[in-house]
Formats: sequence, structure tokens, C-alpha cells
Amino acid sequence: MLCALSASAGAAEGPVPVPAAVSNFPIASDARLAGDAKQTRFVLDLDKPIQHRAFVLADPYRVVIDIPQVSFQLPPGVGTAGRGLIKAFRYGLVMPGGSRIVFDLTGPAKIANSYVLEAANGQPPRLVLELTEVDRTAFMQSLNDSRPELRPAVADAKAAVPPTVPAKPAGPPDNRPVIVIDPGHGGPDNGTQAGGSDFVEKNLVLTFGLALRDRIEKSGKYRVVMTRDDDTFIALDERVRIARNQSAALFVSIHADALPKGEGDAQGATIYTLSEKASDAKAERLAEAENRSDSIAGVTISEEPVVADILIDLAQRETRTFSNRFARVLMNEMKSTVRMHQHPLKSAGFRVLKAPDVPSVLVELGYVSNKGDRDHLVSEAWRNKAVGAMSGAIDAFLAKRLATAGSN
Repeated sequence: MLCALSASAGAAEGPVPVPAAVSNFPIASDARLAGDAKQTRFVLDLDKPIQHRAFVLADPYRVVIDIPQVSFQLPPGVGTAGRGLIKAFRYGLVMPGGSRIVFDLTGPAKIANSYVLEAANGQPPRLVLELTEVDRTAFMQSLNDSRPELRPAVADAKAAVPPTVPAKPAGPPDNRPVIVIDPGHGGPDNGTQAGGSDFVEKNLVLTFGLALRDRIEKSGKYRVVMTRDDDTFIALDERVRIARNQSAALFVSIHADALPKGEGDAQGATIYTLSEKASDAKAERLAEAENRSDSIAGVTISEEPVVADILIDLAQRETRTFSNRFARVLMNEMKSTVRMHQHPLKSAGFRVLKAPDVPSVLVELGYVSNKGDRDHLVSEAWRNKAVGAMSGAIDAFLAKRLATAGSN
């Protein structure tokens, strides 16, 4: 069993839908907190013992537990309320074969102990985490002892992945333009949520992204790559890397915004492009929130120097021109079929849009904080209309761009 050391992650989350395919994975059936502001204990009920690794992260204070892939079947609302040293916690699939639990702390704390108990005396196997209050100096010392990266932290869980079907022999190269669809959030990162557990952003945008993929693929003219096609967490830099590695012709990130209480009741879809200076304060707030996605899932944020260097290059300027052009085409297609925000075109410094050589947009389908938009987001009829408009815009933009490139 792997033991506990250092630092990481979090915020509250709701239940994660359990696909039928995860039935062979260990099942987590309940979770609870006990203790006070000096000592706090977390207990996770399981159907079989598992390995784990626990570590801490700073600014904000967080604790992360990495475990093999688990089927979370916890009661609704678990993790949204805290106790003692834990403000809240969330959980989910962080990569194939590895799940993660992220705890937001009320202040600095150390991992006093973490262990797995075998089933005994009528109790199921349990994963136990024990936290003790410390001052910041002691916390930072424990933080410096070990700084595990995302992949090494779950590498030992890979053995839990069921055997996969051998890949088919490679055929002739597929030279069709590649479109990357990026459903936001995933795994421990729920995104926004309002109006109950049916309106969790990561699930709404995944459903939309899969429908958009299916619509585009029907034409046969493009190859579609999903950054995620299940409830898996994908780091922001990895989403950008996927688009660049595929030499994508277009990158479309799908999200659904929410306004905090007291900030009004905005509605409608909004299309964002990259800009170092936000078009308005709300666009800047949204970009800051979306850029915290890695931190929410317990990943240390790091800018890639190669991207930062190229951002000032002419290639980046040309890419931004194409991104803005596609945003306008998309707005014109969508406004005739779905409700748009009163200011539908905006820009801000979204990290996920920073591929220097791939035209990229981020589409907020609507506001889960608005009842009308929530009704649309779960409506198949609305989704079909929005998917149709978006796929039409993609086709119109790429057809014109490819024709221009072919004439040169």
C-alpha cells in the first residue's frame, strides 16, 4: 500500500454518473467526516481494499488522495458540506485507471495517517484519512518533502484497468481536416452547477460534445478528436497539446457558465476567443475561473515556455485572425436557431485557447444559473438545433479556408 506525504487540491462536487462499463472496478458506496478543527477524519466505504497515495498542496490548502479507478456510487450531495479541517471535497476519474479525491481545507493541516482497513465486524473495507492542524511553517515543510506529478501519482493504479481489445492494423493515412471538440471540466472538476444534480456542467457539455461529434462525422469530410469522451479529467495544457499534436484545423471548447447569486440573471450562448486583455470584467472573471480547472483537480499549474514564446510570433497573430473569423461565422449560424447572449462575441485569456497554430474558440452554451437556459441544456430538441448550427458553421468556415489554401 502506498503511503501519505505531501499536498493538493479542491472544492465541492456532486455525484458522478456511473457508466455500466465500470462494474469491474472497486465500488465506493459512502463517505463521511468526523472530528473538529484540530483533528479531522475522512472515511470512504469500499467493497474491496485498494491502494492509495495521499499528498498536500498549498495556496489554497488542499489534500489529494489518488486511488485506482473506482466506481463512485456515493449518496447525492456527499462532499458539498465540510467538517473540522475540511471545507468540502470532490471526486472523480482523473485519467483511465486512476481516480482522485480532492479536499479543500480550512487552513494548514498535515496528513497524520492514511490507511486501508480490511472488512471486519460487519464493516466493509474502508479508506481512512486522518488530518491534524499545523501552522503554515510545518505545512510548507511537509509540502517540500514531496511534490508528485499527476501521472506518477496514479501510475501504480494502471494495473486496475481491464484488458483492452488489441488495436486493429493501421490502414491508409486519414488526411481529412481534424476538428478537436473539447468538453470542459471532467473527473473531480464538476464545473458550474445550479438547480440540482441534473445540471452539472461537466455532464451537460459532454453530452453536447458527443452529439456534435456524431453530427460532424456523418458528413464524412472531417476527422473528429475528443479531448475526453467520458467523465475523465484532462489538464488544460493537455487539451491544448492534443489539438497541436493532431495538427487540428479547429479547436472548439464547450462550456456552460453560471453567475454567482447577486450578479443578475444573464442568459444565452456566448463565443469567446483568446485575448490577453479581456473584453469586459465578466469575461475576465470567467477566464480566471476556467483557468483554475487544473488547481481544482489537484494539478500544479505550469505554463509551457514554448507556447509562451510563440504567442508573440506572427503565426499566433494569424491564428487569432482565423479564430475571430470562425467566431463570427459561428455567431451568425447560431443566432438564427438558439438564444444568444446580448453580447455574444467576447475575448479573454483562456489557457485552453492558447494553441499558437490552431484556430480556437470557447463556446458557453448558456447559463446553468438561468432556468430558461437550464431547460434548453437538457432538451434534446434544443441540443439538436444548436448542434446543427455549430456543425454548419464549422463546415462553412473550413470549406472556405480549405478552398483558399488550395488556390495558393
